[in-house]
Amino acid sequence: MTLEERIDEKINAKLKEQEEMKLKKKKFKIPFWKRVGTGKKKQNYVTVMKLNENGQIKFNVKKITNQTIMEDKIPRLATSQYVMYYKKNPIIILPSWSVEPFSPVKHLKESLENGSNVKGYAILLEKMQQEQLGSKKQISGLFKLILGVGLAAIIGYAFISGGV
Repeated sequence: MTLEERIDEKINAKLKEQEEMKLKKKKFKIPFWKRVGTGKKKQNYVTVMKLNENGQIKFNVKKITNQTIMEDKIPRLATSQYVMYYKKNPIIILPSWSVEPFSPVKHLKESLENGSNVKGYAILLEKMQQEQLGSKKQISGLFKLILGVGLAAIIGYAFISGGV
């Protein structure tokens, strides 16, 4: 093996490693210093994910007092319906243009009213699959009764005749 071939193999190996590194997707993680530990959870601290008008996200840790948090010297609502959990970390999604944070309950109701909810599509899909497969024919009650009487007659005859 010549020196050029060795160099080419090493370069190709390094290129493959770099391509594999690019293909790996990083999972979302809340910044380490912006997480709330168990001690702070008990003291009503929460991670605030603030959405700015330009699309930027900023994380902060704030204390909930009297069902509000202070963000930019403005009191914002922080009741239990606005608090969500991400990996056991309480989090509030707060748009900077609104006093009211994102509410999953309110958003669910709106999606049900608008018809943009996934639940309806799931029910329709399941119904279509059942129709496509065809439903099993249920054994009718009369057939079960006839089968039971016939079986009882055979057992009764064998018992009366002595089993021979």
